[in-house]
Amino acid sequence: MAAISNDWLGPMSAEFKKPYYAKLYKTVLKEYQTKQIFPDSNDIFTAFNLTPLSKVKVVILGQDPYHGDGQAHGLSFSVRPNMAIPPSLVNIYQELESDCGCYIPNNGFLEKWAKQGVLLLNTVLTVQAHKAFSHRGIGWEKFTDAAIHAVNEQDRPIVYLLWGKPAQSKKSMLNNPNHLVLEAPHPSPLSAYRGFFGCHHFSKANEFLQAHGETPIDWQIENI
Repeated sequence: MAAISNDWLGPMSAEFKKPYYAKLYKTVLKEYQTKQIFPDSNDIFTAFNLTPLSKVKVVILGQDPYHGDGQAHGLSFSVRPNMAIPPSLVNIYQELESDCGCYIPNNGFLEKWAKQGVLLLNTVLTVQAHKAFSHRGIGWEKFTDAAIHAVNEQDRPIVYLLWGKPAQSKKSMLNNPNHLVLEAPHPSPLSAYRGFFGCHHFSKANEFLQAHGETPIDWQIENI
């Protein structure tokens, strides 16, 4: 299985020593040995490895990884360059077009965001193929809550984009006065028209960052 090798190790190392994580590790290891699990085991901690804790500017919380073949690679809402763009990401791109003038790209690969400080974190980090939420409740939520807590303790400008009720359930953890919490319905086709479209979260995040002396995020994903 993958490992975390950057400054996340400081706050997260305590989690690796807790009984729940030992149980989680055994469960996940057995799942990978006996079933088809996404993402690839080397990509479980991609969100952490691409976005060091000290570089986090924006947090976008997802639920669990995409469960279709070849989609998930460790970043919430993102798919590999050769995959069809999932419906929720199509809607994210539509909002970006109207909010920031970004053109809609031909891919759903969001690594560019992660490398700029956008933590694309799923609250559950693995899933069984074609079975959404199949790894919910096995321990990942405790681990990712610890990560959210670590971000909350960073005393610099950080923006949280909480889309949908599961992400918004984390709001009670976010009490740092240096941070901005933005909420909207989930971008899925079922709820995007209830207020995700027109939320202007991307421009609001950049306005907040710039107002506090931080470089804004370049949200444009380029064509491949």
